[in-house]
Amino acid sequence: MSYQPTEDTVFTLLSNGRRRQVIRAFQQLDPPLSVGTLAEHIAASENDKPVEAVTSEERRRVYTSLQQRHLDKLEEAGVITCERGEIEPTAQIEELEVQLNVVEADNIGWPEYYLGLSVIAGGVLLLASTGVYPEIVPSIVWAFGVVAVFGISAAVQLYQQTTNTVAVTEQFARES
Repeated sequence: MSYQPTEDTVFTLLSNGRRRQVIRAFQQLDPPLSVGTLAEHIAASENDKPVEAVTSEERRRVYTSLQQRHLDKLEEAGVITCERGEIEPTAQIEELEVQLNVVEADNIGWPEYYLGLSVIAGGVLLLASTGVYPEIVPSIVWAFGVVAVFGISAAVQLYQQTTNTVAVTEQFARES
């Protein structure tokens, strides 16, 4: 039987950081994994520390969350199997790995980009208004240039998001 995830299923499964961490864990660790091992790995990642430094409370919070919410959703979607305390990925996890890689590849730091662009634009406008730049180009022209750069940047970001959404949809259509 071929796995045919709906767009809603993929978005639901990948919408939660802990479920994304489960998928990443299977990319980094050799299955099968116990819930405890998975919880330690995810707690270490979430707290930006080595597995050995994870406290029992950090591990317990992740363990409880995995048991009560996330593992059931992944198992219902056919992405993992849970038997006798051991969790193994199914072949269907590859579908989510592809989508997760698309999402992560698109994460090029747009907030940081716009912050940097704002600092540069502010500097350019400050220099233009103080006359450091040749007066042959009026300050209003510099201001319109800054607006144009922000507009082009926003258009590029919108294009990338739209392209990625179309690529994800086409990928599912091909695999269906």
